[in-house]
Amino acid sequence: MNKTALVIMAAGMGSRYGGGIKQLEHVGTSGEIIMEYSIYDALKAGFDKIVFITRRDLYDEFKKIIKPVISEKAEVEYVFQELDNVPEGFEIPDGRTKPWGTGHAVLSCLGKVNEPFAVINADDYYGSEAFKVMHDYLANVDVNARPMTFSMVGFVLGNTLSENGKVTRGACEVSEDGKLLSVHERFEIYKDGSVAKAKDAKGNPIEIALDAPVSMNMWGCTPAFLDELNAGFGDFLKGIGGNELKAEYLLPEIIGKMVSDGVATVDVLKSRDKWFGVTYKEDKPFVVESFRKLFEAGLYPESLF
Repeated sequence: MNKTALVIMAAGMGSRYGGGIKQLEHVGTSGEIIMEYSIYDALKAGFDKIVFITRRDLYDEFKKIIKPVISEKAEVEYVFQELDNVPEGFEIPDGRTKPWGTGHAVLSCLGKVNEPFAVINADDYYGSEAFKVMHDYLANVDVNARPMTFSMVGFVLGNTLSENGKVTRGACEVSEDGKLLSVHERFEIYKDGSVAKAKDAKGNPIEIALDAPVSMNMWGCTPAFLDELNAGFGDFLKGIGGNELKAEYLLPEIIGKMVSDGVATVDVLKSRDKWFGVTYKEDKPFVVESFRKLFEAGLYPESLF
Protein backbone atom coordinates (compact mmCIF):
# COMPACT_ATOMS: atom_id res chain seq x y z
CA MET A 1 0.00 0.00 0.00
CA ASN A 2 1.33 3.43 -0.95
CA LYS A 3 2.05 6.26 1.44
CA THR A 4 -0.28 9.16 0.58
CA ALA A 5 -0.04 12.95 0.85
CA LEU A 6 -2.60 15.75 0.88
CA VAL A 7 -1.45 18.95 -0.84
CA ILE A 8 -3.41 22.06 0.17
CA MET A 9 -3.26 25.11 -2.09
CA ALA A 10 -3.44 28.14 0.19
CA ALA A 11 -1.39 30.87 -1.48
CA GLY A 12 -4.26 33.02 -2.83
CA MET A 13 -5.76 36.12 -1.28
CA GLY A 14 -9.23 35.68 -2.75
CA SER A 15 -10.11 38.78 -4.78
CA ARG A 16 -13.81 37.90 -5.00
CA TYR A 17 -13.82 37.64 -1.22
CA GLY A 18 -12.85 41.29 -0.91
CA GLY A 19 -9.08 41.01 -0.61
CA GLY A 20 -9.07 39.31 2.80
CA ILE A 21 -7.31 36.06 3.57
CA LYS A 22 -10.37 33.85 3.19
CA GLN A 23 -8.38 30.67 3.91
CA LEU A 24 -7.95 31.90 7.49
CA GLU A 25 -11.59 32.79 8.23
CA HIS A 26 -12.90 31.14 11.41
CA VAL A 27 -16.07 29.21 10.57
CA GLY A 28 -16.13 26.06 12.74
CA THR A 29 -17.95 25.37 15.99
CA SER A 30 -14.76 26.06 17.95
CA GLY A 31 -13.34 28.67 15.59
CA GLU A 32 -11.78 26.27 13.08
CA ILE A 33 -10.94 27.35 9.55
CA ILE A 34 -12.26 25.30 6.61
CA MET A 35 -8.82 23.84 5.99
CA GLU A 36 -8.87 22.15 9.38
CA TYR A 37 -11.97 20.18 8.41
CA SER A 38 -10.16 18.97 5.30
CA ILE A 39 -7.16 17.96 7.39
CA TYR A 40 -9.41 16.19 9.90
CA ASP A 41 -11.20 14.27 7.14
CA ALA A 42 -7.91 13.45 5.40
CA LEU A 43 -6.29 12.07 8.55
CA LYS A 44 -9.40 10.05 9.33
CA ALA A 45 -9.31 8.65 5.79
CA GLY A 46 -5.68 7.56 6.26
CA PHE A 47 -3.49 10.22 4.62
CA ASP A 48 0.07 10.13 5.96
CA LYS A 49 1.38 13.58 5.03
CA ILE A 50 0.02 17.14 4.81
CA VAL A 51 1.71 19.67 2.52
CA PHE A 52 0.74 23.35 2.67
CA ILE A 53 1.37 25.53 -0.37
CA THR A 54 1.43 29.10 0.88
CA ARG A 55 3.34 32.37 0.52
CA ARG A 56 6.26 33.44 2.63
CA ASP A 57 4.34 36.47 3.93
CA LEU A 58 1.54 34.16 5.18
CA TYR A 59 3.84 31.59 6.75
CA ASP A 60 3.78 33.09 10.26
CA GLU A 61 -0.04 33.19 10.21
CA PHE A 62 -0.15 29.54 9.18
CA LYS A 63 2.22 28.53 11.93
CA LYS A 64 -0.06 30.20 14.48
CA ILE A 65 -3.23 28.52 13.22
CA ILE A 66 -2.13 25.00 12.31
CA LYS A 67 -2.37 22.99 15.50
CA PRO A 68 0.80 21.25 16.74
CA VAL A 69 -1.22 18.07 17.20
CA ILE A 70 -1.46 17.75 13.40
CA SER A 71 2.32 17.22 13.25
CA GLU A 72 1.89 14.41 15.78
CA LYS A 73 -0.64 12.66 13.53
CA ALA A 74 1.07 13.13 10.15
CA GLU A 75 4.21 14.44 8.49
CA VAL A 76 3.84 18.17 7.73
CA GLU A 77 5.63 20.19 5.03
CA TYR A 78 5.41 23.83 3.91
CA VAL A 79 6.28 24.92 0.39
CA PHE A 80 6.06 28.39 -1.13
CA GLN A 81 4.50 29.48 -4.40
CA GLU A 82 6.55 32.43 -5.59
CA LEU A 83 6.20 34.53 -8.72
CA ASP A 84 9.90 34.30 -9.50
CA ASN A 85 9.95 30.50 -9.40
CA VAL A 86 10.45 30.20 -13.18
CA PRO A 87 12.94 28.25 -15.32
CA GLU A 88 16.38 29.67 -15.88
CA GLY A 89 16.42 32.18 -18.72
CA PHE A 90 12.88 33.50 -18.16
CA GLU A 91 12.20 36.96 -16.74
CA ILE A 92 9.14 38.16 -14.83
CA PRO A 93 7.06 40.47 -17.09
CA ASP A 94 6.87 44.08 -15.92
CA GLY A 95 3.60 44.57 -14.06
CA ARG A 96 3.05 40.89 -13.24
CA THR A 97 2.17 40.57 -9.52
CA LYS A 98 0.42 37.19 -9.17
CA PRO A 99 2.01 33.75 -9.39
CA TRP A 100 1.22 31.52 -12.34
CA GLY A 101 -1.87 29.55 -11.27
CA THR A 102 -2.68 26.18 -9.74
CA GLY A 103 -0.25 24.18 -11.87
CA HIS A 104 2.54 26.50 -10.78
CA ALA A 105 1.39 26.10 -7.16
CA VAL A 106 1.62 22.32 -7.27
CA LEU A 107 4.97 22.57 -9.04
CA SER A 108 6.24 24.09 -5.77
CA CYS A 109 6.04 20.56 -4.34
CA LEU A 110 8.77 19.22 -6.62
CA GLY A 111 11.34 17.51 -4.43
CA LYS A 112 9.04 17.58 -1.38
CA VAL A 113 6.33 15.15 -2.48
CA ASN A 114 7.48 11.72 -3.59
CA GLU A 115 4.29 9.72 -2.98
CA PRO A 116 0.82 9.68 -4.59
CA PHE A 117 -0.95 12.86 -3.55
CA ALA A 118 -4.31 14.60 -3.57
CA VAL A 119 -4.61 18.32 -4.33
CA ILE A 120 -7.32 20.55 -2.85
CA ASN A 121 -8.13 24.24 -2.35
CA ALA A 122 -7.71 25.55 1.19
CA ASP A 123 -11.00 27.45 1.21
CA ASP A 124 -13.27 24.60 0.04
CA TYR A 125 -15.15 22.04 2.14
CA TYR A 126 -15.24 18.74 0.27
CA GLY A 127 -16.84 16.34 2.74
CA SER A 128 -15.50 13.17 4.31
CA GLU A 129 -16.59 10.87 1.46
CA ALA A 130 -14.33 12.66 -1.01
CA PHE A 131 -11.23 12.10 1.14
CA LYS A 132 -12.11 8.45 1.76
CA VAL A 133 -12.52 7.55 -1.92
CA MET A 134 -9.45 9.56 -2.89
CA HIS A 135 -7.22 8.02 -0.22
CA ASP A 136 -8.27 4.49 -1.07
CA TYR A 137 -7.54 5.14 -4.73
CA LEU A 138 -4.09 6.67 -4.13
CA ALA A 139 -3.09 4.00 -1.61
CA ASN A 140 -3.44 1.38 -4.33
CA VAL A 141 -2.53 3.24 -7.52
CA ASP A 142 0.34 1.97 -9.65
CA VAL A 143 2.89 4.81 -9.50
CA ASN A 144 4.79 3.38 -12.46
CA ALA A 145 1.79 2.98 -14.77
CA ARG A 146 2.05 4.45 -18.26
CA PRO A 147 -0.09 6.20 -19.26
CA MET A 148 0.01 7.87 -15.86
CA THR A 149 -3.02 6.99 -13.75
CA PHE A 150 -4.69 9.94 -12.04
CA SER A 151 -8.04 10.51 -10.35
CA MET A 152 -10.49 13.32 -9.72
CA VAL A 153 -13.43 13.59 -7.36
CA GLY A 154 -16.51 14.55 -9.34
CA PHE A 155 -19.12 16.55 -7.46
CA VAL A 156 -22.76 17.10 -8.42
CA LEU A 157 -23.05 20.64 -9.82
CA GLY A 158 -26.15 21.46 -7.81
CA ASN A 159 -24.27 20.61 -4.61
CA THR A 160 -21.59 23.23 -5.35
CA LEU A 161 -23.49 26.42 -6.18
CA SER A 162 -23.46 29.61 -4.10
CA GLU A 163 -26.63 31.47 -3.18
CA ASN A 164 -24.68 34.73 -3.09
CA GLY A 165 -23.31 35.05 -6.59
CA LYS A 166 -22.30 33.36 -9.81
CA VAL A 167 -19.45 30.87 -9.84
CA THR A 168 -17.02 29.16 -12.21
CA ARG A 169 -16.89 25.37 -12.39
CA GLY A 170 -15.11 22.76 -14.47
CA ALA A 171 -17.87 20.83 -16.26
CA CYS A 172 -16.75 17.24 -16.86
CA GLU A 173 -17.42 14.84 -19.68
CA VAL A 174 -17.11 11.29 -18.35
CA SER A 175 -17.05 7.99 -20.27
CA GLU A 176 -19.35 5.10 -19.44
CA ASP A 177 -16.49 3.35 -17.64
CA GLY A 178 -15.83 6.38 -15.41
CA LYS A 179 -12.86 7.91 -17.22
CA LEU A 180 -12.54 11.67 -17.57
CA LEU A 181 -12.79 12.70 -21.22
CA SER A 182 -12.61 16.48 -20.86
CA VAL A 183 -13.08 19.42 -18.50
CA HIS A 184 -14.52 22.67 -19.82
CA GLU A 185 -14.57 25.82 -17.71
CA ARG A 186 -18.09 27.26 -17.40
CA PHE A 187 -18.53 30.77 -16.09
CA GLU A 188 -21.15 32.83 -14.23
CA ILE A 189 -23.07 29.72 -13.19
CA TYR A 190 -26.25 30.13 -11.16
CA LYS A 191 -29.30 28.04 -10.42
CA ASP A 192 -32.41 28.88 -12.43
CA GLY A 193 -35.26 26.57 -11.49
CA SER A 194 -34.46 22.99 -12.45
CA VAL A 195 -31.28 23.83 -14.40
CA ALA A 196 -28.15 25.92 -14.08
CA LYS A 197 -27.48 28.84 -16.41
CA ALA A 198 -23.89 29.63 -17.39
CA LYS A 199 -21.60 30.99 -20.09
CA ASP A 200 -19.02 29.10 -22.08
CA ALA A 201 -15.46 30.25 -22.77
CA LYS A 202 -16.66 32.50 -25.60
CA GLY A 203 -19.35 34.12 -23.46
CA ASN A 204 -22.25 32.28 -25.06
CA PRO A 205 -25.19 31.47 -22.74
CA ILE A 206 -25.66 27.75 -22.04
CA GLU A 207 -27.62 25.47 -19.71
CA ILE A 208 -26.13 22.72 -17.53
CA ALA A 209 -28.01 19.96 -15.73
CA LEU A 210 -27.90 20.36 -11.96
CA ASP A 211 -26.78 16.73 -11.60
CA ALA A 212 -23.87 17.13 -14.04
CA PRO A 213 -20.42 16.17 -12.67
CA VAL A 214 -18.01 19.03 -12.03
CA SER A 215 -14.43 19.35 -10.89
CA MET A 216 -13.75 21.28 -7.70
CA ASN A 217 -9.97 20.97 -8.11
CA MET A 218 -9.67 17.80 -6.05
CA TRP A 219 -7.17 15.80 -8.08
CA GLY A 220 -5.23 12.66 -7.30
CA CYS A 221 -1.81 12.31 -8.95
CA THR A 222 1.28 10.14 -8.91
CA PRO A 223 4.70 11.73 -8.23
CA ALA A 224 5.57 11.57 -11.94
CA PHE A 225 3.05 14.38 -12.51
CA LEU A 226 5.41 16.83 -10.82
CA ASP A 227 8.07 16.07 -13.42
CA GLU A 228 5.46 16.59 -16.14
CA LEU A 229 4.52 19.96 -14.63
CA ASN A 230 8.17 20.96 -14.49
CA ALA A 231 8.81 19.95 -18.09
CA GLY A 232 5.72 21.77 -19.39
CA PHE A 233 6.07 25.05 -17.48
CA GLY A 234 8.74 26.45 -19.77
CA ASP A 235 6.60 25.72 -22.83
CA PHE A 236 3.69 27.47 -21.16
CA LEU A 237 5.78 30.58 -20.52
CA LYS A 238 7.01 30.61 -24.11
CA GLY A 239 3.43 30.62 -25.36
CA ILE A 240 1.87 33.47 -23.37
CA GLY A 241 2.89 36.31 -25.64
CA GLY A 242 0.29 39.09 -25.39
CA ASN A 243 -1.10 37.80 -22.10
CA GLU A 244 1.98 38.03 -19.88
CA LEU A 245 0.15 39.72 -16.99
CA LYS A 246 -2.81 37.33 -16.66
CA ALA A 247 -1.90 33.95 -18.14
CA GLU A 248 -2.17 31.02 -15.70
CA TYR A 249 -0.76 27.51 -15.73
CA LEU A 250 -3.89 25.66 -14.60
CA LEU A 251 -4.32 22.08 -13.40
CA PRO A 252 -7.52 21.28 -15.35
CA GLU A 253 -5.96 22.46 -18.62
CA ILE A 254 -2.67 20.65 -17.98
CA ILE A 255 -4.32 17.35 -17.04
CA GLY A 256 -6.89 17.73 -19.81
CA LYS A 257 -4.10 18.02 -22.38
CA MET A 258 -2.32 15.00 -20.90
CA VAL A 259 -5.54 13.02 -21.31
CA SER A 260 -6.06 14.16 -24.92
CA ASP A 261 -2.42 13.38 -25.71
CA GLY A 262 -2.73 9.88 -24.25
CA VAL A 263 -0.12 10.62 -21.57
CA ALA A 264 -2.55 10.09 -18.67
CA THR A 265 -5.94 8.68 -17.77
CA VAL A 266 -8.17 10.07 -15.02
CA ASP A 267 -10.62 7.96 -13.04
CA VAL A 268 -13.60 10.03 -11.86
CA LEU A 269 -14.45 9.19 -8.25
CA LYS A 270 -17.97 10.07 -7.15
CA SER A 271 -19.05 12.08 -4.13
CA ARG A 272 -22.58 13.05 -3.20
CA ASP A 273 -21.43 15.32 -0.38
CA LYS A 274 -22.39 18.97 -0.51
CA TRP A 275 -19.44 21.19 -1.32
CA PHE A 276 -19.30 24.69 0.11
CA GLY A 277 -16.78 27.46 0.51
CA VAL A 278 -16.27 31.16 1.09
CA THR A 279 -16.18 32.44 -2.47
CA TYR A 280 -17.98 35.63 -1.36
CA LYS A 281 -18.08 37.35 2.03
CA GLU A 282 -21.83 36.74 2.06
CA ASP A 283 -21.12 32.99 2.03
CA LYS A 284 -19.59 33.01 5.50
CA PRO A 285 -22.84 32.87 7.57
CA PHE A 286 -24.04 29.93 5.47
CA VAL A 287 -20.73 28.13 5.96
CA VAL A 288 -20.79 28.73 9.72
CA GLU A 289 -24.35 27.40 9.90
CA SER A 290 -23.44 24.40 7.74
CA PHE A 291 -20.63 23.37 10.07
CA ARG A 292 -22.94 23.78 13.06
CA LYS A 293 -25.44 21.40 11.43
CA LEU A 294 -22.69 18.87 10.64
CA PHE A 295 -21.66 18.97 14.31
CA GLU A 296 -25.25 18.53 15.48
CA ALA A 297 -25.62 15.58 13.11
CA GLY A 298 -22.66 13.93 14.84
CA LEU A 299 -20.36 14.05 11.82
CA TYR A 300 -17.68 16.13 13.58
CA PRO A 301 -16.68 16.73 17.20
CA GLU A 302 -17.19 20.21 18.58
CA SER A 303 -13.44 20.75 18.54
CA LEU A 304 -11.49 18.99 15.77
CA PHE A 305 -8.03 18.98 17.35
